[in-house]
Amino acid sequence: MARLRAEADGCYAWSNGPGDRYAAHSHSYEKILYCTRGSITFVLVAENRSLELRAGDRMVLPEGTSHSATVGPDGCACIEGRGRKMAAT
Repeated sequence: MARLRAEADGCYAWSNGPGDRYAAHSHSYEKILYCTRGSITFVLVAENRSLELRAGDRMVLPEGTSHSATVGPDGCACIEGRGRKMAAT
């Protein structure tokens, strides 16, 4: 969390169970996310590209990037925040 707080605001932790899904959506800010346990696969809709994150991996999603996600077979825990360049908006 200390590493995330050095680069982002509004930081928080969350977790999900195996196979949980997030429908396609986007954010009005740059999202910085670290996977801290398990795995989660994000699909970047416009690029039709999958990105699997495992414990220790980091991802930065630019503002407005449409994405969906599916949690891996062992569940996942993540921390995320809003990149500082977008935090004031």
